[in-house]
This record gives sequence, structure tokens and C-alpha cells, in this order.
Amino acid sequence: MDQAKNLLIAKDIWKQYGPVQVLKGVSLEINKGELVTIVGPSGAGKSTLLYIVSSLEKADQGQLFFEDQEISTLSNKALSTYRNNRIGFVFQFHNLLPEFTAIENVSIPGWIGKKDKKQIHKKAIELLDFMGLADKADKKPHSLSGGEQQRIAVARALINEPALIFADEPTGNLDSANATALHELFIQLRDQFQQSFLIVTHNESLAAMSNRTLHMKDGNMI
Repeated sequence: MDQAKNLLIAKDIWKQYGPVQVLKGVSLEINKGELVTIVGPSGAGKSTLLYIVSSLEKADQGQLFFEDQEISTLSNKALSTYRNNRIGFVFQFHNLLPEFTAIENVSIPGWIGKKDKKQIHKKAIELLDFMGLADKADKKPHSLSGGEQQRIAVARALINEPALIFADEPTGNLDSANATALHELFIQLRDQFQQSFLIVTHNESLAAMSNRTLHMKDGNMI
């Protein structure tokens, strides 16, 4: 297998929780500039697979290659650094820190990465402007709508210029108008900036706009 042609390669991923075998030898590949969705019924193993291939959880068995590096063999400290620098995350419930402003929330991954604070501030302003939220920079999450909070979460995911963004049901907590707007934002980021995404979703319209849709059932790709 030629890893050089792929951004992400997961090979034969197995995961068990207690007596339940959640993933049963799942493999997938993601190329640069692709928006790939994973769909399937609840309990299919979609989110577990997402968390494992994004390095947030460890597989019981299998290999994970990211940008030609087998990250499944990295130490926890090295993996944490790699994850912060090269991987972005968008979750269903935003996961913004309530005591921080919008611009501070966007900046956090850059601060963790010990990057130049002036550069991070400048980049955060640019991202908020791109999201149409420049006027919300000093607002805290409680004063923002759900759609605004989710766009701030996307900006936070982008601040370190990750190779790949993982999203777990990113529209699951949004109304249809905000969900559509978020879909269009993902497509714009893919088309304009070649940003790559792997997204778990129940939303059929988002899946229809993706480059590829992967179907899971009972811990397997089908």
C-alpha cells in the first residue's frame, strides 16, 4: 500500500467495550481535499471509528497512518502534540469554554501549541471574519446562537491549519437553516482551501454533498 497517496489510512481497526465488539476490522482511506461522510444506524460504530482514527481513542488492534507516519505507535505525549498541530475537531455540542470569549476559544489550540500569540490573534480575527463573526469576537458563548457557536468551533478547529478535520454529528444540535449553512461552510472550505474532512452524520443532505459516503452497520463497512 502506498501511504504517500493518502492523507489518512486506517487498517483493520478492532475495538471492544466489555463484551461488545464495536468495530470488527474496519479499514478506510481519506485523500487530501476530500470531504468524506460516514453514515449508518445508531450503534453501528461510526463515532467509535471517528474517535479512533482521529487519535482520541486507542484501537485494540489495527494500524493508523497519518501523513505517511504510523501515529498509532507514538507515545501519548508525542501523539497529543501531533494531534494539536495536524488534526482539528468539531463536536455536536460545540465544546466551547464558557468563561472565554469567541476569539479566545478560537485561539486555544494555538496557545496550547505555544505558537506566537500575535500571529494566533491575527489568524483568529481572520477566521472569525471569514465565518461572518468578526463583530462577535469579544462575546462569550452564552450570548451567541447555536449556529454562531458552531462556526466558532469550526474556526477553532482551523486555527492551527490542520491537515484533516474530524466532525462528530456537527449539525445534530442545529436547526435546519443553521445545519444547511454549516454544510455550505464545509463545502466552501473544501473547495477554496482543499480542507479535508471526515464527518459522522445522520444528515442525508450533508452526505449527498460529500465526495464519498461510507456506510457502516454492526461494526463493519458495508
